[in-house]
Amino acid sequence: MAVERRRFRVSGVVQGVGYRPFVYGLARRHSLGGFVLNDGTGVVVEAEGDGRALDAFAAGLRDEAPVLARVESVAAAPLAALGERAFSILPSDATGRTALVPADVATCEDCLRELFDPDDRRYRYPFVNCTQCGPRFTIVVDVPYDRPRTTMAGFPLCAECRREYEDPADRRFHAEPIACPVCGPRLSVPLEEGVAGLRAGAIVAVKGLGGYHLACDAADEDAVARLRARKHREDKPFAVMTNDPAALVEADPGDDELLRSRERPIVLLRRRADAPVAHSAAPGVPWLGVMLPYTPLHHLLLADFGGALVMTSGNRSDEPIAVDDDEARERLAGIADLFLAHDRPIHRRCEDSVVRAAFPIRRSRGFVPGALPLPVRAGRTIVAAGAELKSTFCVARGRQAFLSPHLGDLDTELAYAAFRSDLELYLAMLGAEPEVVAYDLHPEYLATKWALEQDAELVGVQHHHAHAAACLAEHGETGPVLALVFDGTGYGSDGTLWGGELLRCDLASFDRLAHLDPVPLPGGAAAIREPWRVAACFLERAGVPVPFERWPAVRESLQVNAPLSSGMGRLFDAVDALLCGREEVTFEGQAAVELEHLAGAVEAEPYAWRFGDPSLVTDCYSDLVAGRERSEIAAAFHEAVAAGAAAVCAEVAEPRTVVLSGGSFQNLRLLESTRRRVERLGFRVLAHRLVPPNDGGISYGQAAVAAASTR
Repeated sequence: MAVERRRFRVSGVVQGVGYRPFVYGLARRHSLGGFVLNDGTGVVVEAEGDGRALDAFAAGLRDEAPVLARVESVAAAPLAALGERAFSILPSDATGRTALVPADVATCEDCLRELFDPDDRRYRYPFVNCTQCGPRFTIVVDVPYDRPRTTMAGFPLCAECRREYEDPADRRFHAEPIACPVCGPRLSVPLEEGVAGLRAGAIVAVKGLGGYHLACDAADEDAVARLRARKHREDKPFAVMTNDPAALVEADPGDDELLRSRERPIVLLRRRADAPVAHSAAPGVPWLGVMLPYTPLHHLLLADFGGALVMTSGNRSDEPIAVDDDEARERLAGIADLFLAHDRPIHRRCEDSVVRAAFPIRRSRGFVPGALPLPVRAGRTIVAAGAELKSTFCVARGRQAFLSPHLGDLDTELAYAAFRSDLELYLAMLGAEPEVVAYDLHPEYLATKWALEQDAELVGVQHHHAHAAACLAEHGETGPVLALVFDGTGYGSDGTLWGGELLRCDLASFDRLAHLDPVPLPGGAAAIREPWRVAACFLERAGVPVPFERWPAVRESLQVNAPLSSGMGRLFDAVDALLCGREEVTFEGQAAVELEHLAGAVEAEPYAWRFGDPSLVTDCYSDLVAGRERSEIAAAFHEAVAAGAAAVCAEVAEPRTVVLSGGSFQNLRLLESTRRRVERLGFRVLAHRLVPPNDGGISYGQAAVAAASTR
């Protein structure tokens, strides 16, 4: 039998996912000698034995990899045989810094069984984990991924944990976050104290994987209202954590699969009429954002409490989530009555992900820092700074783009500091320095101001082109396409505010083919907060008497502060102000959400509307005055927007692929009606599935544009 030796270099997500223990077992199964180790670029294997066994081993490195691994390449090279017959896991080599860090993973079933087994030594231990679950991204300080390079470095293993860690037959073999009650992290107060506080109506700050949550009894109207007042969050819905989603929401099998996926996102679902949840948890909307517990601490809290908990970001509205313990106690002191923390440090901020149907609204915990594809190779390291609302940044190199977790709105000094510090951590994780910086054209965005200060090649990317490019890139395409990009506000290349756009574009360039008729925003930003102002503008321009008493005083602002906007969001705002009486919004998209709820599944023929014509608002108002049902008007409005969008694509005719992007396409009725109508006309439709259609995907689109325009 001829003995051969080969060296394999495995790249992808292969650290922190049990890949070395898997390689060890695979080599033993094929009777091979050699070793496996992590280095700064991935996993290195040298294996020695029979040639056919090595062939099978090589195939297994990719085909039999652990479920959490993502093997991108396996490169092999022959070596001289050394006569090595034993196989071992060697200490890591810190050479290179391009290894991919895995995402945090929800607690697995095996660990849950231990958590609730009175005979197990980890019974009710809030930090139980193994190679297939637990913290990863939020605790990694550096690569290669080994315990000394995580925030677990300060917790030396006890003898029992050491035995498990070194036992090839144990599922905790080389599980870096391994811990137990003897040697691992501990809670700051007894769990029973936190549960008692929740039962008494207290607001409890709970330290999670990527930051603090604020928790309270989801059924306690007083507690939820108190949390809302202290957090300064007037109407925006809270997320709810539950063990029994069927009692709260209507979920089909696909929804249930999303809820139970290892990413454990918040899933937006229709609320049951009899759901035992306080009205103020999600006022004025039929949907509830629900998630299942994803850490042992969450499982214990819910099991002991016996009901659903509001579980919202540990911050005041519009601030970044609190991460550091001292910072959390300072920033949340006026909100939380009790702190249920622990002594395992969080190295990276990471909020909960939010998904709706087939696309993410917020791509964060569980998905980050997984790489997204780039259809055009980035020849140099690109940093894309993103936008202002739903801020993210993106780092791109080669064919991979690494989108950051959700940061929140980048409009305060606290948020800007979080943006800079999180970006520094991301670049350090990837061992990268920005060579090209892409940014939004809006001169007042803090992300843009940051970009313009960098010593790198600068690439300005128009907001709506970035939206379209993000959708193109996630589908692995470069264009050309037609792109319907509908959102609230984005800075146009002519200095006005765009948002209801038909573009012809590829990744490198775009042409603006059609758009909504621009409407003045009386009072500027005030018109976004008070949508009745926009409705008044539409009506007055059409010569229709304005029904708002405050209009005579406000209309003076048309002479001094009334920027033009073609935003689709403003069109939705105006119609909602008329149909629902919405005079003020307290969070972005509130009026559009209300209007989608009002339309529901009501059937209605679309208004006869040509894309861009300002008459749609007055058509809706005329029907309202005539006594038509408000829900029918809302439904006809949705169908008119979809029909008008499809018709303008048909007029242009080419190319035959249409992209649907922008925050307005988070509206499922608008999305599905537009998709259906455009497809009926023979177009192929691309919509988002991997990144948010809202501004959370802007940085990814900027990176794709920069890659295409600088190659």
